[in-house]
Amino acid sequence: MPVPIPRQRAIPAAEGGQAPARPPHDTGAAARDTTDAGSLGTGPGPAPDPITARKPKSKPEPGTSTGPRPISEPERGSGTSLSLLVIEDDPAGPLSVPRLLDSAGKPIRIRTARNLTEAERLLTDDVHCILLDLALTVPATASGPATGPASASAAASGTVSGTASSDPEAGEDELAALKHVLRLAPRHAVLALTANDDSELGAKAVRVGAQDYLYRDELDGRLLSRAIRYAVERKRADIAQRQLTESRLRAQENARLERGLLPTPLLDGSPLRFAARYRPGRSRALLGGDFYDTVRTPDGSVHVMIGDVCGHGPDEAALGVELRIAWRALTFAGLCGDELLSTLQKVLEHERADDEIFATLCTVDIAPDGRRAGLCLAGHPSPLIAREGRLAELLPYEDGGPALGLLPRARWPRRQVELGGKWSLMLYTDGLIEGRIGQGKERLGQEGMVEMVRRQIARGLQGEELLEAAVNEARDLNGGDLTDDVAVLLLDRAPGGNHQWPPAARRT
Repeated sequence: MPVPIPRQRAIPAAEGGQAPARPPHDTGAAARDTTDAGSLGTGPGPAPDPITARKPKSKPEPGTSTGPRPISEPERGSGTSLSLLVIEDDPAGPLSVPRLLDSAGKPIRIRTARNLTEAERLLTDDVHCILLDLALTVPATASGPATGPASASAAASGTVSGTASSDPEAGEDELAALKHVLRLAPRHAVLALTANDDSELGAKAVRVGAQDYLYRDELDGRLLSRAIRYAVERKRADIAQRQLTESRLRAQENARLERGLLPTPLLDGSPLRFAARYRPGRSRALLGGDFYDTVRTPDGSVHVMIGDVCGHGPDEAALGVELRIAWRALTFAGLCGDELLSTLQKVLEHERADDEIFATLCTVDIAPDGRRAGLCLAGHPSPLIAREGRLAELLPYEDGGPALGLLPRARWPRRQVELGGKWSLMLYTDGLIEGRIGQGKERLGQEGMVEMVRRQIARGLQGEELLEAAVNEARDLNGGDLTDDVAVLLLDRAPGGNHQWPPAARRT
């Protein structure tokens, strides 16, 4: 939306080309701002009365012809009309046009500058388009005003001679003025003005960054008005397209980064089969506050972990990645149980952005023979185990400790559990069990999840199919997508089986 254009000062008659010029000793203002029905500049004429010139004219009687409609002061300040900045050595000369109107029939406000120094002063946010004479000379200096009579004369015209110019393109680049304007006004539409026999220069101007070019001697009000509207809309479209492209590139980079932060199971040499499903709660995200990992240490033990940072934004996702990487490093260093979780809590306390941020965690270390495991819970739901010949049930959770980050000197006891010969162990985050059931306020909960998984196992589902069915049914019961992050892992032990390991979790 164009910025509302502030009310402009009254234009002296001599400045608008309608009265005799000032005496030579009176320097006057260099720039002009007008929406007069005359043109960008007209020849000298009789000076109007300064009082009546400011008064809005009364409406004509019906049937009376009065010529071009007069422009009132409120119309000049209308925020819906376009504004044009003309940069030319002598704007009052060759750019005489009858009138400029925008698509709504409102007058296009015009400001004129004799050089780029004046243009920089007049280039405000309410200017929509710039009409630039390509023959204009680049500014004399960028460091400050020159001093002395000769310098004052050069500054008044905006030109310098020899090597005094601060712009290395001056004198050797015919598009130096355009490049200077594009640097000053990267978000403004620019029209290039060139001689009739120099279409090649106009084409070069468009390649450099101008929206269009016009021939000096072929200008009229209709052509220039249409060119201004076209240039403004094309510039808006270019900016929108560039922003869209940048947004897509950022999204692609974020997706690659998030995909790279998802864990890769390190289970080479283990008889266990691993599967995972991961779905972040954030829209169009690949990574949320839930995190997990599984590794096999040199002694043959398999360690698996799943956790949940409170919240599911990008900060929580980043903290989850830090905790996962720390857990893997500490596990390979030989830490386990309370010692490992106490160290992770220190990591959390140092890395979190707020003291109220906490994380739940569940760790399981499975013995090399696969028949026993150590379980530690830090405020996290207990895993579900399905043994051969028995109904699926939750592992004991009475001895769990608090979530990480809540109590400074907390302890997390490690409980020994018997797994058996053939089993499936499912670890999950609370996003799976906190979904609603139907339209009421009742939630699925752990008991509902256990019943759901039992039904699916009875149907013969296992491995990835079991996880897929569990997540889909929880989503269907919720009546739509689950609002929280969801991570579900499954470790299977089937003696004598030949298992293939997926490189990473599958995102659902």
